[in-house]
Amino acid sequence: DMAEEVFDDEPMQKRFEEAVAAENLPDKKPMEKKDTSEIVLKRHGSISPQPVCEERRSGMMKVDINTKMITLLGLPLTQSFAARMQNKGYEAAGLNMVYFYTETDNEHLGDIVNGLRYMNFAGFAVTKPNKVKVLEYLDELDPLCQKMGSSNTVVKTPEGKLIGYNTDGVGFYTALTEEAGVKVDQCVFFCFGGGGAGRAMCSILAYHGARKIYITDKFEGCAKSLVDDINKNFAPVAEFVPYGDFSKLSACDVVLNASGVGMGRSIGETPLPKEYMKPEQLYFDACYNPAKTQFLLDAEAKGCRILNGLGMSLYQGAAQIELWTGKKAPVEAMREELLAILAEKK
Repeated sequence: DMAEEVFDDEPMQKRFEEAVAAENLPDKKPMEKKDTSEIVLKRHGSISPQPVCEERRSGMMKVDINTKMITLLGLPLTQSFAARMQNKGYEAAGLNMVYFYTETDNEHLGDIVNGLRYMNFAGFAVTKPNKVKVLEYLDELDPLCQKMGSSNTVVKTPEGKLIGYNTDGVGFYTALTEEAGVKVDQCVFFCFGGGGAGRAMCSILAYHGARKIYITDKFEGCAKSLVDDINKNFAPVAEFVPYGDFSKLSACDVVLNASGVGMGRSIGETPLPKEYMKPEQLYFDACYNPAKTQFLLDAEAKGCRILNGLGMSLYQGAAQIELWTGKKAPVEAMREELLAILAEKK
C-alpha cells in the first residue's frame, strides 16, 4: 500500500503536516489509508472497481518492484476464473507474480501488446476474441502454435521478444483423455466453433489421430479455413459442415462446443437442438462458467456423458505457468482453488 510506504518516512510525514497547516485545512490528520487493491485496469485504460481474490484481501499477495505481471486479454472476462487459479498457483509455487484481467477486443489489441513489451511482464494470456488476431503482433511462434493458427499464451523473453504458444490444445487433450477416458484415435468428432479454442481443440485431435472431425461455425469462412489448415498441417481428417446442418451428428462419438454459445450474454442458448443428441455420445463444452451450459444440460437430460471446460482450463493454465517460469506448476493447488470457486457459485 503506497500510504504505508509514505507515512513510514518521518521527514515525509512532517512535510505532509506542514503542507496541511499551510493550506489551513481543518483536519490535520495524515491522509486516510485507502484500500486500492480492488482497482484494476479495464478496457481502453479506464479504471473500474473489481472483486479481487482472497489472497490479496488477506495480504498474502505482495506486489513490489520485482513482481512479474501477467494479464489476460479478452472480452468478455466476467466469467473467467483464471486470475484466482493462476494467483493461487503463483502463491503455492512461491513465485513473485500477479495475474489480472484486461478487457479488450481486436480494435486496440496491437497497441496493448506493443505496450506490454516495455513493462515488467513475463508474458500474457489471450482468450476470445483475440487468439487468432494476436499472431499478427508476435515475433515468433512455437511450431505447434503456428500449425494451429491461434495462440493463448505469449512469453516475453529477456530481450523483449514475444513468442506465441498454445496450451489450449494440451489442456483439452489432457482433460478429454484423463477425465473422460476418450481414446482419440478411435473416435469421430463434431465441433461447433472454428475460432481460437476450436482451432486448438480440433488441431490437437488431428495430431493425435482422430478418425474424423466435422467442423461448423456461424461464420462459415472461419470453419472452412480451419478445415483447410488441419488437412494441410496435420492429417486429412477434417470436413466442413454448413452451420445448422446436423446430419453428420449421428455418426459422431464426441460432440464439442467451442463456439462460446451458452456463456456470457448467451447463457441459456445452445448451438444444437437436443433432439439430435444420442445417449451413447459424450458432450464437451469448453465453457466452465456456468458449470453446465444449456448444451450440457440438454445432453445430460438425454442420458449423455458430459464434461465442461474446467479441466481444460486447469491443465492449460498449468502449462502456461511452466512456459512463463520454467518451473513445474502446482496443479493440485490450482485444482483446489477452482473447486473452491465452484463451491462458492452453488
